[in-house]
Amino acid sequence: MQSNHCRATALVGARLGFKVHLILRGEAPAEPDGNLLLDHLAGARISHYPKHQYVAELPELFAHWRDHYHAQGHKALCIPTGASDGLGLWGYLAGAQELAADMQAESIGAAHWVCATGSGGTQAGLTLGAALADLPVDVWGFNVCDDEAWFMNKVAEDIADWQRRFPDRVPQPMPAYRTRVIDGYVGPGYGRATAEVFETIAELARLEGLVLDPVYTGKAFHGMLQEIRAGRFAGRRDIIFVHTGGIFGLFPQRGEFDFSHSDLA
Repeated sequence: MQSNHCRATALVGARLGFKVHLILRGEAPAEPDGNLLLDHLAGARISHYPKHQYVAELPELFAHWRDHYHAQGHKALCIPTGASDGLGLWGYLAGAQELAADMQAESIGAAHWVCATGSGGTQAGLTLGAALADLPVDVWGFNVCDDEAWFMNKVAEDIADWQRRFPDRVPQPMPAYRTRVIDGYVGPGYGRATAEVFETIAELARLEGLVLDPVYTGKAFHGMLQEIRAGRFAGRRDIIFVHTGGIFGLFPQRGEFDFSHSDLA
């Protein structure tokens, strides 16, 4: 229910005049909060499904609503989880170009790009974008769910899907790319974080005025700090952390912060 992608889709749909229908996992709460509140404010139609039904029947749910709208004379675009497919990759292909321009403006040479990876699209788009532009960067994804093998496969699937959909945009030969996943920071599970992650979120807000979320960026940033201390990124390359948003998902988990030793207590 706290999907950043669904919230962004609802808001962009409102701007463009498109009707948006969100298929969300979990029972509807008594009062919407965070991203779900913004979904409602944006005017999106929302269907809630219990987790077991959502997981087992998602393709059928998409098909049901697509047929429903087709029967009304509408044309429905079914967007997968996180918009992570060959079409959605265009978002972070553009993001890779923007990062390359930022690096040039700041006179940054070789670098590590670090991001959270939850449905694979962000990492796949950045990985492909860096390869297409022949950039001197290594793209690292900190998985916030599943495991390294799952994301290795998912990135490859999304890039292959992009090649199938847009053969006229595929260079010949296709440049080689490498998928790098850093596992071990999922914690209790998707959408759930350890106390250490919440401490990192609070510390970064105090030190830099930057706000992370406990689902994606908080886990990835916390993991990055641990890996820096362990020496993984040793060398002369700069490290660029790609902040993918998610601040609104922080509010429903406000109870996880410990302010007992803070001036805010």
